[in-house]
Amino acid sequence: MSFGSFDGGGTAQPMAEINTTPLVDVMLVLLVIFIITAPLFQQAVPVDLPQVAATKLDDRPRLIAVAIDGDGKVFVDGVVQHRSALPEVFAAALVNGRDPELHLRADRGTRYERVTEVLADAQRAGIVKIAFVTEPAR
Repeated sequence: MSFGSFDGGGTAQPMAEINTTPLVDVMLVLLVIFIITAPLFQQAVPVDLPQVAATKLDDRPRLIAVAIDGDGKVFVDGVVQHRSALPEVFAAALVNGRDPELHLRADRGTRYERVTEVLADAQRAGIVKIAFVTEPAR
């Protein structure tokens, strides 16, 4: 096979075809590999699983909705509660054995001291999951 010379005097023209033989070779090798490995993915171990009639578990925790308005009044699940009654209300929520979640909504004008008092009462009662509920920004 002759490549031509650099003297420029020949009638050599550039090659106009693309050699696709290496591409076809690679594609055939990949096809053979996929044909060999595809049946391996279909094999499964036959297992005879037991059948049991069980009740569905309730995964959702009990929610305690606490709201504090601008005057400092505390609402637990929509009912006004006095500050001294909060530890008993939070302790009663722990009686059923599931860890409750406390969702706290506080008015923008609420004093920070009032919010920390409610959080401290919840912590002393044993509530560890606390979420602060806010409004989305506009």
